[in-house]
Amino acid sequence: MQYRTLGHTGIQVSPYALGAMMFGAIGNPDHDESIRIIHKAIDAGINFIDTADVYSNGESEEIVGKAITGRRDDLVIATKFGMPMGGDPNRRGGSRRWITTAVEDSLRRLGTDHIDLYQMHRPDPTTDLDETLSALSDLVRAGKIRAFGTSTLPASDIVEAQWIAERRGLEPLRTEQPTYSILNRGIERDVLPVAQRHGMGVLVWSPLAQGMLTGRVRKGQQTDLRRARIFTHLRDERRIDVVEQLIALADQTGIKLIHLSIAFAIAHPGVTSAIVGPRTMQHLDDYLAGAGLVLSDDVLDQIDAIVPPGTDVGQLDMAYNPPAVTDISLRRRAGADRAASGEASV
Repeated sequence: MQYRTLGHTGIQVSPYALGAMMFGAIGNPDHDESIRIIHKAIDAGINFIDTADVYSNGESEEIVGKAITGRRDDLVIATKFGMPMGGDPNRRGGSRRWITTAVEDSLRRLGTDHIDLYQMHRPDPTTDLDETLSALSDLVRAGKIRAFGTSTLPASDIVEAQWIAERRGLEPLRTEQPTYSILNRGIERDVLPVAQRHGMGVLVWSPLAQGMLTGRVRKGQQTDLRRARIFTHLRDERRIDVVEQLIALADQTGIKLIHLSIAFAIAHPGVTSAIVGPRTMQHLDDYLAGAGLVLSDDVLDQIDAIVPPGTDVGQLDMAYNPPAVTDISLRRRAGADRAASGEASV
C-alpha cells in the first residue's frame, strides 16, 4: 500500500479504507468470519477502518473492537455518530448532550481509549454547528478523539463550520465523507475543491454506487440485486445504460469494472481514501485484487466522455438531501406572500 496523509492531520492512511457496515446483523452475523476478514485486510496493508455506532446497532463496533485487540496502535480507527440509536429523540444528532454520551458508548464497544477520527454521520439542521464543534473540540482536548469530521455535509456548511472554528478558537473539521463514484461525480464541483482549500482529508463511500458498478446489474437481465428490489436506483434505466457503457470500457481495457471503479475514486487528488465494504472473504479478495491499480489518462478521459466531470447520473438511495430540498416550506413562497406581491396563482 502507498499510504496517504489524511488532510492536515499528519495521519498516514491506506487508499483503501475497510468499511465495517456489513459486519453484524445487517450483513455478516458471523463474528469470527468478520474478524478474519478484518485481519486479512490489515495483513494486506489496509490500516484505516471505518464503522459507525448505528451499524447493526453497535454490533459492528463490537466486532471491530474484537478484531483490533493487540493491533490497535497500528491502525487508524474511524467511527460515526448522529444517526438515531433507538426511539429516544435525544439519542441522535449533533448536540453536546448526545455527543458526550455517544463517544463513551463507541469507546466501550471498540475497546479502546481513543478514536482516531470521529465523524458526524449526517448533518443535523436542528443543532447549531457551533454547539457540535464545541463539543467535538472538547473531546479532542480531552484525548478521547484525535480528529473529527463530517459525512455528506454540503460545501456551504463546510465553509461555515471552518469559519466558526476559526472565530471561536475551536478545532477545525479535518475530514469529510461524501459519496463518490463514476455515477455520482457531483462533489467534484464544490465539496472536493472546498475540502482541498481547507486542507481536509476526504474519505468517500459507495465507490461502487451501491452495487451498480460491480458488473452484476445488466440491462434486460434479472440479477440478484435487481430481483431483491432493495434499491430504487436499480430501476433507473439511465444509470443502467451508463453502466453498460462502462462495462464495455472495462472489457476494452482488460480491467474488471469493480477495479476500474475504485481506482477512479482514488485517482482524484482531493480524495484520500475510498471505503470498500466487504461482507464475505470473497468480496475482500475481489477488492484487494485491484489494489495498486492506477488508471491512465486515456482511460480517465474515456470515463469523462461517458459521465462528464461534476455530474450525477441519478442519485443514491442513501444520499443526503438538505432541508432546502426536502422541506416544501423552504422552497415555495406561502400563498399569501405571493398574493401580496401581486403574483397570480393558477
